[in-house]
Amino acid sequence: MPPALQQIRNIGIVAHIDAGKTTVTERMLFFSKASHRLGDVDRGTTITDFDPEEQERGITIYSAAVSFQWNDITVNLIDTPGHVDFTAEVERSLRVLDGAVVVFSAREGVEAQSETVWRQADKYGVPRICLINKLDREGADFFGTVRQIGSRLSAKPLVLQVPLGMGPPHVANPFRGLVDLISMQLITFSKEDNGATSTQGPIPQELLETATHWRDDLVSTLFDFSDEVAELALAEAPIPCELIRAVIREATIARRIVPVLGGSALDCIGVQPLLDAVASYLPSPADVPDVQGMSLSGKTEIAVRRPPDPNSPFCGLVFKIVADKHGDLHYVRIYSGTLKAGSRAWNPRLAKKENIAQLWHLQADRREQVLLCSAGDIIGVIGPRGSVTGDTLCDAAAPILLESICFPETVISMAIEPETSLERKKLSEVLDMMKRQDPTFRAVESEETGQTIISGMGELHLEVIRHRLEREFNLHCRVHRPRVSYKETVARQVVVEGQSNRQIAGQTLFATVRLRAETTEDQSAVQTVQEWFPQDASSSHVAAVMVTAIGESTERGGLKGCPLWSTRFTLLESPLPDPLPSDVAIRIAAADAVDKAIFEAGTVLLEPIMKLEVSVPEAHLGDVINDLQQRRAVITNTYLRAGVTVIEAESPLSSLFGYSAAVRSVSQGRASFTMSPLKYGPASAETAESFV
Repeated sequence: MPPALQQIRNIGIVAHIDAGKTTVTERMLFFSKASHRLGDVDRGTTITDFDPEEQERGITIYSAAVSFQWNDITVNLIDTPGHVDFTAEVERSLRVLDGAVVVFSAREGVEAQSETVWRQADKYGVPRICLINKLDREGADFFGTVRQIGSRLSAKPLVLQVPLGMGPPHVANPFRGLVDLISMQLITFSKEDNGATSTQGPIPQELLETATHWRDDLVSTLFDFSDEVAELALAEAPIPCELIRAVIREATIARRIVPVLGGSALDCIGVQPLLDAVASYLPSPADVPDVQGMSLSGKTEIAVRRPPDPNSPFCGLVFKIVADKHGDLHYVRIYSGTLKAGSRAWNPRLAKKENIAQLWHLQADRREQVLLCSAGDIIGVIGPRGSVTGDTLCDAAAPILLESICFPETVISMAIEPETSLERKKLSEVLDMMKRQDPTFRAVESEETGQTIISGMGELHLEVIRHRLEREFNLHCRVHRPRVSYKETVARQVVVEGQSNRQIAGQTLFATVRLRAETTEDQSAVQTVQEWFPQDASSSHVAAVMVTAIGESTERGGLKGCPLWSTRFTLLESPLPDPLPSDVAIRIAAADAVDKAIFEAGTVLLEPIMKLEVSVPEAHLGDVINDLQQRRAVITNTYLRAGVTVIEAESPLSSLFGYSAAVRSVSQGRASFTMSPLKYGPASAETAESFV
């Protein structure tokens, strides 16, 4: 029997890299008896980091789904990456989850990626609880991290536990346990059985004043959410723990507070209270608003809602795809209705039905086949052919289109080529498969340079892609910086006359073409304009052939061999011999005219200019601006947005290779940026000289 909706928790573990997300997940699996050993990140023995690349690097790269039971609650958990290069994995996970556990390191506090994932959770309206981890580390500061949660994340933290001591065993007052502020009891964990046994006792005298202060803060905060709590507190009457937990749950689901707990996942301290908090405070699928979408009725779109009811029409969202040569595995969050193996589902974007051949219950890299799943489930589906990440699957009799998932634009590109030409087709097929799996990965062939350009979210992202090509597909590729697509335009306006006066096979090829060449303000390819329109039909045909011949001649490019850009060639009145010139003569004369125009006018080398938008905290603003100026960037605007400074700038593309790593370095990882093509502008003298 599937669990009732109220007994399901769909949650994610999110945090900055090295805050301890995967270790927290491993301890949850161990204490819920879903795993019988304590996995270690450093040894590569964790359940969720099963990819060889993750095990080698000791970081999470791909989000992994696991399920377990805690008391009478079924928890569907997704462990997400913390590195900024893989933030899309967090984006698509939060899109389909009902709640989240945000992990902070007690030593580092609120870090750069912590802010990013917090904004992503705000974007999707995800209630969350916080775990301040690593309280056993030197320099741990529980209360300092709580203050940062309030100041840097604009949240309202509600402290539910305070630590007994902080730091490693060799300090004077090491971390030994937690005071539960709801029951006002000290909880300690046994080292003999890896923290499986916990003991409750009285609060030590040394911590009583601190615990009383934070207990009063907790109760006074709940005044805003419960008149009953306020009345009992003012009457100095005992407040039942069940009432406090019920009020905290209501306020957490409404996203008005964020419960804060402490612990050390590595030492197995505080994991069971965290699991209790997940069950007590985070929402079930029945607690979140009905999913909203659009339904096409005739030619008009109407907004529709679907309640999380197994008896409603089926609808679900594809939020991840694991590409496989035997059939892609689609991760689907089911919002309403039921889905059966061997059935068909409607994809509104494609306007066609997709096969639902098999359903799989996911446990990291292990799968268990099931025949039926219903609202609230996160399931693996094999069968769909055309569906991609962000697509809706629904009942064809009651179609609905859910909001898709928006991913950030790529920020770094590299050129890639196989070591042998025989592997070129295989490389193309593998890159297409990777694009299906990773929506932030791009692979296109440049029409201008002929290179295959791969783009991603950072240097580590592309390095992982390259390692996968070698390890999984035995493709050894050379990766290097892509060529910049330079262009040319004429330096000044000129009027020239080109001629053809040749004898070929006893035939005289004589023609004259007059034209004007000039630069334009348009950011576009070469324009060929006809300004001379003869009256008779024969002469009109000759003029039309001249325009076509001029356009063909401009394809050879400028003096430096680059394509012409922002240049206009205008056909002027040209003398016509009798008889009228042949097409061959016209093409020779047009080529001569274009060559003369480019030579007499001279050319200016143009380079692509990118538009940059950099978001940076005030503390690192000067360093970022200094780095931009060294890259020949022109800052066009600065303004404040959501507490950070946004810099708008224009910079040559050739100066921006490696900027992704550079901007993180100068801002301690707290700056982010977007980059998009803007225009072509004059290249520097040094760049132009390199073409001579």
